Amino acid sequence: MWEKLFQSLEFFPEQASTIAPEVDAVYGFAVAITVFFSVLIFTLLLIFMVRFRRKSEAEIPRPMHGSAPLEIFWSIVPFIITMILFGWGAYVFFNNTRPPTNSMDIHVVGKQWMWKLQHPEGRREINELHVPIGQPVRLIITSEDVIHSFYVPAFRIKRDAVPGRYATAWFEATKTGSFHLFCAEYCGNEHSRMIGRVVVMEPAEYDEWLQDDQQEPLSVTGERLFAELRCDTCHGAEGGGRAPSLEGLFGSRVALEGGGQTVADEGYIRESILDPRHRVVMGFRPTMPTFQGQVSEEEVLEVISYIKTLGVARPGSGDEE
Repeated sequence: MWEKLFQSLEFFPEQASTIAPEVDAVYGFAVAITVFFSVLIFTLLLIFMVRFRRKSEAEIPRPMHGSAPLEIFWSIVPFIITMILFGWGAYVFFNNTRPPTNSMDIHVVGKQWMWKLQHPEGRREINELHVPIGQPVRLIITSEDVIHSFYVPAFRIKRDAVPGRYATAWFEATKTGSFHLFCAEYCGNEHSRMIGRVVVMEPAEYDEWLQDDQQEPLSVTGERLFAELRCDTCHGAEGGGRAPSLEGLFGSRVALEGGGQTVADEGYIRESILDPRHRVVMGFRPTMPTFQGQVSEEEVLEVISYIKTLGVARPGSGDEE
């Protein structure tokens, strides 16, 4: 019912992801409640204006006393509606922020004024993203300069790309075709030109598209860059214990100097490359130099992809290297 209603209204984009119907249902419920009470309130206003109007200059209005049942009613009903919206919206929010474990990672870097996208197999795109239908896709999003916002209306996803940090979003396309990609955050003079498209393909067609332009996987280029930057002199097997081992690092919990722990996710590894003294692993000295300005965001993503191949911590393992 909701899908037919929304598709009949031209100002609603089509639903092309598993997330879209959930988002539209919550939005439709909120709009319906708003319209219902707006009509009810203005109708009652008109009725009261006519029914209780002053009929003569000499008429003195009768005093009115409050009604406890009425006060309780119009306090409880909005509370119940608000709680329904809150609970429903929270359920959709948590579902839409937890990508499935079998998601395919795509790295997204916003830059004035373009979107740069990298596939795990090494294929790179600008202002275009090709994905297979029926495959969950996790976007790891950041920015090189100012705040951007990755927005695909047909998928009902919008996530800010913030300099200095990673944000994630995910979707699973349910229709093949080409869908608009926008930057939804004003990012400079040519913001309106920061547009692109997401192309959803059949799995076999997508595999063929990947083979058309074979490039080295991100993990391979990341391993080479890791060696070129001489990171292996401290983090390798011959590092003599000067730095933590990276085996099984990704996904593990890391104890920090000064107390506390953190999860070794993409954001933590990026911070450790560009600002290594901000959070130091317990038992080690802050001797690692910063690589800020020496590597690009794409190169940081390549190194992270390589570190991921060194093993992923088992769920529940709280020991760091």
